[in-house]
Amino acid sequence: MKRTILAIALVAAGASTANAYGSSTRSIDAVQANEARRIEQGLRDGSLTRREAAGLQSEQRRIEQLESRAKADGRITRSEAEQISRAQQSASRHIYQERHDSERRGWGGFRRWW
Repeated sequence: MKRTILAIALVAAGASTANAYGSSTRSIDAVQANEARRIEQGLRDGSLTRREAAGLQSEQRRIEQLESRAKADGRITRSEAEQISRAQQSASRHIYQERHDSERRGWGGFRRWW
C-alpha cells in the first residue's frame, strides 16, 4: 500500500514539474504510472519477487532521472523524447520478462492456490 501511494505521489510530482517547465510530458508520465501499476500488481499476485521488483523500480527511477535531465533546459527535444521512449520500452520488456519467468514469491517458489 505504501508503495502504491509513493508511486502515485511520484507521478503527481512529475506532472506538476512538467507544467512548471511548460513542457508537456503527459504521455511519459502515463507510461510511468502504468509501469508502476504493473510492478505493484506483480508484487501482489506473487509473479515478482521483492528483489525483482526492487530492480524494476530502480530502472523506473533511472527513467525519471533521464526525464528530469531532459526537462532541465525547459523543453524536451525530439532526440531526448526518443531516448526516454526507448528506455521505457526496454523497461516494459523487463517487467514482462520478470513477471513471466519461473521465479515466484510464496511457499517454495509456487503460487498459492487459495
